[in-house]
Amino acid sequence: MGDGNQVRDSGVDKGPRLAIFDTFKAGTGLTGEASRQRAIIAILAGRSGPAERTRTGIAKRIAARQEVPWKNIYSGIFRDMDEVLLPAGVAEEAGRLPLKRGPKALQERGVPYYQLTRRGLLAALAIPETGEMGAPLDEFLAGAGPGEKGHAGALRALAGACPGLARLVFEAHVGAYCGGRIGDLLPFDPSGIA
Repeated sequence: MGDGNQVRDSGVDKGPRLAIFDTFKAGTGLTGEASRQRAIIAILAGRSGPAERTRTGIAKRIAARQEVPWKNIYSGIFRDMDEVLLPAGVAEEAGRLPLKRGPKALQERGVPYYQLTRRGLLAALAIPETGEMGAPLDEFLAGAGPGEKGHAGALRALAGACPGLARLVFEAHVGAYCGGRIGDLLPFDPSGIA
């Protein structure tokens, strides 16, 4: 998994941003954008096949859970992928699936499917929709840089003993990024979060 090369330069970003913790002003729950981005990240963190990780596959899985037609939410999925998750380095193209029918351009190039980068794995660890932390945590820690390796053992132990507390550590870091208090998700340093 790559780190993704395109990231925000500072905490101030004028374009679309990762919004996985956005709530309504009344504090009554997550916004539609936050719920959609969380669902996309959770699907990409799972062990689904390439067909389920295309924009259409993601839209169909989310629509099935919400019991709505997938075409009604496809545009939101498209926007979140192309304008938020890919530019923020949270997701990246993992390959292309060939098509047998449809527009000739798509038959020649194929339909892209996606995977999470290390930034995306970190975001996945911060949300409960991803379920168990085991595989995403192992994958995230496998790519740890020199400054992050010192935290690996403690994070594994914490995730094993108290997964809820481990998730809060990841949530604090990712929340600081989403709130503009830190400029990038990586490197991950839980000691720098107040």
